[in-house]
Amino acid sequence: MNVLPTPPPGTILADVHAHLARAGAPPYRYRQLVLALQRGAQRFDDVGELPRSLRDELSARFGPTVLPLELVTVRSAPQVEKVLFETRSGARLETVLSRYRAGWSSVCVSTQAGCGLGCSFCATGALGLSRNLSADEICAQVVHRRWQSAAAAAPDSVAFMGMGEALANPNVFTALQLLTTAGYGGLSPRRITVSTVGFAPSLERLTREHPQVTITLSVHSPFPAQRAELVPLERRFSLAENLAILDCHVVAVRRKVYLAYLLIAGVNDSDDHLQALVQLARSRARPELFHVSVIRYNDASGADPSHRAPSSERVDDFVSRLRAAGVRATRRQQLGASIDAACGQLHARSLLRDRRPS
Repeated sequence: MNVLPTPPPGTILADVHAHLARAGAPPYRYRQLVLALQRGAQRFDDVGELPRSLRDELSARFGPTVLPLELVTVRSAPQVEKVLFETRSGARLETVLSRYRAGWSSVCVSTQAGCGLGCSFCATGALGLSRNLSADEICAQVVHRRWQSAAAAAPDSVAFMGMGEALANPNVFTALQLLTTAGYGGLSPRRITVSTVGFAPSLERLTREHPQVTITLSVHSPFPAQRAELVPLERRFSLAENLAILDCHVVAVRRKVYLAYLLIAGVNDSDDHLQALVQLARSRARPELFHVSVIRYNDASGADPSHRAPSSERVDDFVSRLRAAGVRATRRQQLGASIDAACGQLHARSLLRDRRPS
């Protein structure tokens, strides 16, 4: 009765669950522990429902806490808060909580410490890849006590749009399983968004294993040669290959997908780009299920210094012309530009400070 499902392997909760079973603890003890963590307990010693002897045993076996992140820096602005976390191994990652006036909140999580894909517009790419984050480190960003104290409740939705290429990290699939399992994260898959620049083999796996998750594919240029300059992964997994996967996906599940288009002044905002993007969107198997999300470029530490932000009016005009051509399109709301809220910027700036000569 009230027994939680067995957690997915490769997580510390799976190790704790197995340890309690071997120790002969009744199943409700594990449930008590998980519920206490969801309420904001940070250490085994905080879980007063567990006998002292069991708390001591768990602390001796796993250390004082199952939580793998320490808070390093916080920056806040109206509606948004950005946190720099550090893992036990010393890797740093960023998480952003956004609060919308409609009354809901979303947490944007990182999946890698740094990124190895080298996209020209991205601060994270300039850092290089340190390592994949574990499923525990990904999930801890969602349930961290910081959000409970700041927003009075856990975030309503999760976006895998932070540092790193989500689909290059296989641990993302374990994290998705944990976040969507009743009794753990318990989130509806429809409240989770996974963003990718086009890691095709894992994109196909995502559509197969988590078909209700919302998908965002970064386009940024409709021309393959130019896209390869902006997104070098184009040379391994083309935009056309990724779009073919999404064509099959929307036909099968009838779920909307998003095409992200980062608008950079003088780079990808010409009439030719707009017309080619219109053709790309309208030639899909179910064009009404492809939605273009236009994002205004913001300067990023470590990105190509020649990239410039278009005017706000130029972005609005680009979106209006897409709509006039029959493409479903909106301008993405961007919060927190004043606090370096784009992925990788807070970490990049901290590294630049650390490297300055004393």
